[in-house]
Amino acid sequence: MDFAGSPRTEQLKDAMARVAGAVSVVTVGSGAERTGLTVTSMTSVSLNPPALLFCINRLSSALPALRRCGCFAVNVLTARHKRLADQFAGRMGHDGPGRYIGAEWRILATGAPILADALVAFDCEVDETIARHSHEIVVGRIRATSEPKGGSPLIYWERGYEDIFLSRPAIADSERLAHAFEF
Repeated sequence: MDFAGSPRTEQLKDAMARVAGAVSVVTVGSGAERTGLTVTSMTSVSLNPPALLFCINRLSSALPALRRCGCFAVNVLTARHKRLADQFAGRMGHDGPGRYIGAEWRILATGAPILADALVAFDCEVDETIARHSHEIVVGRIRATSEPKGGSPLIYWERGYEDIFLSRPAIADSERLAHAFEF
């Protein structure tokens, strides 16, 4: 069924707005070639091999850079990263390397920029891209993860950001996983 351009388009947008998603920043490239985008479409694919996926609009300025470099990082944001989420979504007028302003970045296995204080970050190589409609599904092979940080995840719901307060302390998990992993 085609929703594009019909009154049903708004109904579908309203329905999808009811689905909460963790907010992540996907980073690609290096130096003057750095760029990225904000996504809520990241999910795990498998543990063996370790893989995840996210969806990217074919019109995104980050897609050509992703194709060129073949690696990326998914940085899961915390409630304190609302400004960074907006910056990578293009809402603050920044593009390319300008999206990285105001945050500390580091490198793990692939060379993709990792947000130093992300809730957790996944350093990936592009395993496969699958074209579907207006988007591409990017499957990434996880090569390393960052050290998990404390805090609560930033959630996008009802067209806005929500701060989810964790009812159980994240400290136990952080202590158990207090180092970076490579796969």
